[in-house]
Amino acid sequence: MKLVIVESPTKARTLGRFLGKDYQIMASMGHLRDLPRKTLAVDVEHDFKPEYELVEGKGKIVSELKSAAKKAKTIILATDPDREGEAIAYHMIWICGNSKSKTQNQKFSRITFHEITKSAVEEALKKPGKINLKLFDAQQARRILDRLVGYKLSPLLWRKVRRGLSAGRVQTVALRLIVEREKEIEKFGKKEYWTIDASLKHSATLRLRSGQASSEKNKNQFIASLFSKDGKKYEKTTTLDLFAGKYTYKESRINNIKLSKEVEKSLKKQTFKVDKITEREVKRQPPPPYTTSTLQQAAHNVFGYSGKKTMMLAQRLYEKGLITYHRTDSFYLSKQAINGMRKYIKDEFSDRYLSENIRVYKTKSKNAQEAHEAIRPTNISVKAETSEKKLYDLIWKRALATQMSPASLAQTSVDVKAGSYLLRSTGVRTLFDGWQKLYPKRLSEKLLPKLEEGQKLKLMDLIPDQNFTSPPPRYNEASLVKTLESKEIGRPSTYASIISVLQARTYVEKKDGAFWPTAIGKAVILFLAPNFPDVVDIPFTAEMEEDLDAIARGDKKWRLVLKRFYTPFEKKLKDVLKNSKRVKIEVEKTGKKCSECKKGDVVIRTGRFGKFLSCSRFPDCKWKGDYEEKVGKCPECGKAILVRRTRKGKTFYGCAGWPKCKWASWRKPVLDKKKKNAN
Repeated sequence: MKLVIVESPTKARTLGRFLGKDYQIMASMGHLRDLPRKTLAVDVEHDFKPEYELVEGKGKIVSELKSAAKKAKTIILATDPDREGEAIAYHMIWICGNSKSKTQNQKFSRITFHEITKSAVEEALKKPGKINLKLFDAQQARRILDRLVGYKLSPLLWRKVRRGLSAGRVQTVALRLIVEREKEIEKFGKKEYWTIDASLKHSATLRLRSGQASSEKNKNQFIASLFSKDGKKYEKTTTLDLFAGKYTYKESRINNIKLSKEVEKSLKKQTFKVDKITEREVKRQPPPPYTTSTLQQAAHNVFGYSGKKTMMLAQRLYEKGLITYHRTDSFYLSKQAINGMRKYIKDEFSDRYLSENIRVYKTKSKNAQEAHEAIRPTNISVKAETSEKKLYDLIWKRALATQMSPASLAQTSVDVKAGSYLLRSTGVRTLFDGWQKLYPKRLSEKLLPKLEEGQKLKLMDLIPDQNFTSPPPRYNEASLVKTLESKEIGRPSTYASIISVLQARTYVEKKDGAFWPTAIGKAVILFLAPNFPDVVDIPFTAEMEEDLDAIARGDKKWRLVLKRFYTPFEKKLKDVLKNSKRVKIEVEKTGKKCSECKKGDVVIRTGRFGKFLSCSRFPDCKWKGDYEEKVGKCPECGKAILVRRTRKGKTFYGCAGWPKCKWASWRKPVLDKKKKNAN
């Protein structure tokens, strides 16, 4: 009997459909051996030797695996094809092996595949190999590095900020991005600006464009926006060079109502006529197939999924054999997959929708994962009817679109002269939908009436609009993931856990889909940024990722990489402990006095499970109270709806009458406008 060991029962069941009676398939349920949670477990004095132990609660699984391993003639390790999978396989040999050279036990073999299909698994079984110790060393180096930072910095935070805090190597950099963005928002000075649109109509009756019905209301009327005067543009672009990347916004030279009225008055005296018409055909090429990070971004933008939910659903799809491995930085698609997609397009949509040549996308990430494909369906002809259908359809459309014809659009630009003023209007018309046939909602058209250069126009109305420049937007899940990837911070497969940890530690909170740093999060960065600039520095963190990749390639030794980091880090720890000052966490005053000591103010603090009320004289006065943030009335019982948090830091909304009233929602309730006005 041959024993095949994988990580999950779902993956085991999928493999069971391909393998015969000669194979016994078992699941390890993830990692079996790891660093213990409560101790450092890294001997820094002896080449960073790790002290592994069995993961708590895995005793029964380990016993069953050992028993099966003794009976099996061959043991095949089929864990995921990445560093984590390699580490699970490595520790599997260590646990179940019975020879002195545990990692080279001849009874064990290692196979990898990037999709769980019959052909891929059979091909992998023909070429069994050994554990890739370079990949394991890279995973082990990352694990030890994160352990050293977390376990050495956390006690320091206890002494210098607040007890119970913890620090992570990559999470802290992500937190700094959010805190720095908040600083930019706070100091941003909004500016008033005005835009002026003109509603114009041509007087002559001319032939309409194809696709326009003559019965359309106001068929000869269109909107043109004020663009310039005497060749000088009214609108200007301003760029802020933020810590987390550049942010660009637009302003206008018309910055108050007085100037707006002056321009309006002048425009009303002018004669309007068509000055120039520019028409050109624009080709829209399909985007590349999904990688881990772009899938997380798209799922958040389209469905509002968190990175954690997206990765969980993708894991299920992969284990069911429906998609290729979902932890990847690569745009590469196999020839077999491309041929299958091109045949499907030809059969289902016709030759017209098939791209003339095979479209290949170049992978931009210099640290792209080892020989992975992009995320795609394993069989393009399969339309999944599973609980993960929405995510599967997203992946299916994106992959199929890569081999479809470009969309063709007619773009028209009309310049209108009004004395020394220039107004501009643009129109878009679809000539051929191409790959956008898969996304009909994206095909938005703005049609202009048929116009001719020199033609006079009648001014129907002027539409002035007051605006204010907006500060850079706060990060949401999609934009934070995009920034982390662009700055090469961490790995795409770790982004979901990074965000989850920040929320669980109450360093950030999510409001209306955006991340706001809490007082605790700000205090952590206020302490770490000046005292440990390397730890929270983006270039340094990116360089460390390159070192880990070099270990995986065999170009660097993992112990030397750790030593180069830890020697100055340890010295810095001692210096900061001795010389740094304690950082105070900002608190928000409520305007009330403490009912217990009568001296202090009641303030809002943030703890492990969210906000609570406390006396400003703490620890001299230990009074505490519940903090209730009300956002409306319960639709079932009429009591207040309160903002609550789960133990993992996720915000939800629940009735104040709980447990009698069970009403709760993940989404913030929207107050009925009619009721609001009535009140």
